Amino acid sequence: MSIPTLDAFQVIADPSRRQILGMLTKNTYNINALAENFEMSRPAISKHIKILQMAGFITIQEIGRERHCILNQEGFNELKAWINHFDEFWNSKLKNLETVLKNKKN
Repeated sequence: MSIPTLDAFQVIADPSRRQILGMLTKNTYNINALAENFEMSRPAISKHIKILQMAGFITIQEIGRERHCILNQEGFNELKAWINHFDEFWNSKLKNLETVLKNKKN
């Protein structure tokens, strides 16, 4: 089974992967515990986990014989940078508008 290389936006485009990320904000889960929350096979969940891991959204920590999924900030950095770019764009536009309105008022 080939695991595709995806950018951060492709990774979070899948609703199941977004749900996994949301679950991991509340607790760490092993793969079996995650799989119990979905109506798909354990291998399918494992593929989603592998994609999230390869993209840097999660890390896998072995605790005893179990593999636990833990959120990792690295995967979110690309998303954050993209959003920050547009925040700066809109803040600049609003600042320009504010300047125009102040000049018009005077």
